[in-house]
Amino acid sequence: LFLATLTYDTLRFEYEDFPETKEPVWILGRKYSVFTEKEEILSDVTSRLWFTYRKNFPAIGGTGPTSDTGWGCMLRCGQMIFAQALVCRHLGREWRWIKGKRQVDNYFNVLNAFIDKKDSYYSIHQIAQMGVGEGKSIGQWYGPNTVAQVLKKLATFDTWSSLAVHIAMDNTVVMEEIRRLCQSSLSCAGAAAFPAAEPELLYNGHPEEAGVRDGLSLWKPLVLLIPLRLGLTEINEAYIETLKHCFMMPQSLGVIGGKPNSAHYFIGYVGEELIYLDPHTTQPAVESDERGCLPDESFHCQHPPCRMSIAELDPSVAVGFFCKTEEDFNDWCQQIRKLSQVRGALPMFELVERQPSHFSNPDVLNLTPDSSDADRLERFFDSEDEDFEILSL
Repeated sequence: LFLATLTYDTLRFEYEDFPETKEPVWILGRKYSVFTEKEEILSDVTSRLWFTYRKNFPAIGGTGPTSDTGWGCMLRCGQMIFAQALVCRHLGREWRWIKGKRQVDNYFNVLNAFIDKKDSYYSIHQIAQMGVGEGKSIGQWYGPNTVAQVLKKLATFDTWSSLAVHIAMDNTVVMEEIRRLCQSSLSCAGAAAFPAAEPELLYNGHPEEAGVRDGLSLWKPLVLLIPLRLGLTEINEAYIETLKHCFMMPQSLGVIGGKPNSAHYFIGYVGEELIYLDPHTTQPAVESDERGCLPDESFHCQHPPCRMSIAELDPSVAVGFFCKTEEDFNDWCQQIRKLSQVRGALPMFELVERQPSHFSNPDVLNLTPDSSDADRLERFFDSEDEDFEILSL
């Protein structure tokens, strides 16, 4: 059992349990006590979808790699942060995976979107091949920003989830742009494309009549990804409190980043340590049966999660948030504003109502989802690139 979960970089046969501490444990917007809620903590962690290296999957592109060991860790972390968005979208943040229990169909629909085959929405095959348009050859290591750009493009094909994916440029979140992206009205021609069987898609989770009374407004669930550079070669201490607060927000999807060229999916923190899921374990590829069900235990981390000191974090990260409704987004904006008033916490990004005039290209935020060249403007965030935008102190 332990051999199956052995990580190449730690080579340890046991997983450390949570420290006995009075400090709260924060997991994706939920607060726990180690003393009274250890089972709940582990249940929450185990319920996250855990994507690791796999071997013996169908060759990428027909003739490419059949394993992503050694190069796919950031792609797997991108899958994990996006899978968390889909879980919140289709199952809810309170949903829990229980070993051996029959899961609802939507759970398998989410999981099947990430299975290692060419026709899954967010498979390693799709991410690797879409990355070619971002200047990454198949098998090349990605930074957090590249995987965010690729997932944004792939999400346009996922009509079932109907997500609005926004990647914030220049350390700046522009509220007006996000509202424009997420809002539309029933008079739009596209409204007819929404499945009538899921009225919550149309009406922010409210019954149909309430949506009609509110002026027929739509809000596409928002996945907000913010690529950041939090220092030169190591994380600037001034950002640590702000980073911690991101895990405390109910909209949190966590953070993708890690150590240089070794990516992790960070889902919370305790004290001065980050809690993360590690993709650096190679497991055999899994296939679903003709009914779409598949053996799913290997997609859930069933041992205590890994931890590392926040100070060891590589400064190149992407922070994620999910706002299912407009109210969620308004609440998130309020929390970010309050955070800017916390003493000793340097803001990691700026929240503004409208696009600042200093943006280099006035149309840069109005990119169509399938535009191929303009997204390259953000490439400087990747840790393997030479030029970085350094956040000013």
